[in-house]
Amino acid sequence: MKKYLKEFFTYPDIAFMFILLFCLLVPIIYSFKWMMILLFIGGAIAFAANEYLTHRFLFHMKPSNKKWLYSLIKRLHYDHHINPNNLKLLFLPLWYTLPLFGAAFMIVYMITNHLLYTFAWMAGVAAALLYYEWKHYAAHRPIVPLTRWGKWMKKYHLWHHFKNENYWYGVSNPVGDFLLGTYKDQKEVDKSSTVKRLHEKETGRKHDKTM
Repeated sequence: MKKYLKEFFTYPDIAFMFILLFCLLVPIIYSFKWMMILLFIGGAIAFAANEYLTHRFLFHMKPSNKKWLYSLIKRLHYDHHINPNNLKLLFLPLWYTLPLFGAAFMIVYMITNHLLYTFAWMAGVAAALLYYEWKHYAAHRPIVPLTRWGKWMKKYHLWHHFKNENYWYGVSNPVGDFLLGTYKDQKEVDKSSTVKRLHEKETGRKHDKTM
């Protein structure tokens, strides 16, 4: 287990996000107000909603004929389904997360007009992102979760990878699947022929040499 903890915490993109979370938390703790707890929770919930929506509607979008968009989604997710245990494809890259993080920061700041409140919201986002990354990492590494919840979520995510890509989009939680109809008993779901090769779904892109 120590090996995997070290691998996770020292991965550059993950280490950077922990540093960012620390930098957000320091001024919050120093100038604490109870409102910040609500904002922190709000940021975490916002990330959880974004996790589901992005995974389902962006990462699993029909392969685009636009080369730049196809290449983007291929790197962010199609390749992960082809090689789900590849560490370099497992985490969201900083070149993807940081621009989104910055855009969210500006939007929240314009709404609140309060820097520390914005820090609290974004700290919730960063914490939820790191929780998501850990759950995703644990699902694809030979790690035995300590809790029943952790064990179930690991199986849940692996159904998405090895049974059918059209269900079980939640990685850190199943709420979106239950609310939006993408949860099913895995025994009732047929195995998909495109579960590993999303880039071939409803498209003529077969035997892509770049795969």
